[in-house]
Amino acid sequence: MTDVALVLVTGSSSGLGRNTANALADDGHDVVIHVRTPARLTELGDTVRWKGAVTGDLTDLDGVRGVARQAAEFGRFDAVIHNAGVLHAPEALTVNTVAPYVLTALMDKPARLVFLSSSMHRTGSTDLRRLTEGPASYDDTKLWVTTLALALASRWEGTTSHAVDPGWVPTRMGGPGAPDDLAAGHETQVWLATNHNVMPTTGGYWYHRQSQSPHPAARDAKFQAHLIHVLENHTGVPLE
Repeated sequence: MTDVALVLVTGSSSGLGRNTANALADDGHDVVIHVRTPARLTELGDTVRWKGAVTGDLTDLDGVRGVARQAAEFGRFDAVIHNAGVLHAPEALTVNTVAPYVLTALMDKPARLVFLSSSMHRTGSTDLRRLTEGPASYDDTKLWVTTLALALASRWEGTTSHAVDPGWVPTRMGGPGAPDDLAAGHETQVWLATNHNVMPTTGGYWYHRQSQSPHPAARDAKFQAHLIHVLENHTGVPLE
């Protein structure tokens, strides 16, 4: 049995995020959920089961900063799961890459970080002019957030960091015809956030609890450094 963990799950009003938050709460963990608006929180109706909630629009940099300020009120998290994601430009860049970067940079370093990737990251571009000048595709944003996850694994001693491909699952974003296992889609996030027997202990790219090889650029130290430099300049938020 794992110790009780304090976990933040972004984008937890529906889909994979909601399933992840539910599974963590069912296992006895203290879960802080994130939703876009207070109205969305009211719609959920079962807020008593959560440790707390933060609200904010992750398509907007000020909204991201607001989420970080609210999250800070709970203290240092044992785990942060960057689940929130969108499929289409231009919001995909901010939600899928910029928001996870800014939240990570502004919050106290947690014991564990989990970033949601996608198998589609393998067709993403390493041309980071797309990050600052556009257009950035969904595939691009998932390559970049995967790279961020693996970069943090080597930079932040005392914090484990992993990227997860949840599969093409039947959520609102994936569509009702998606062929992958919805339950398996969130189980790896829960496992990485709470289990102490994970190998590799940090810097893994996972699909259904199996370690896989990501796009080669995601493990390239020069590309990692370049990405962080571009994100720092783009957002004005340094990564300590």
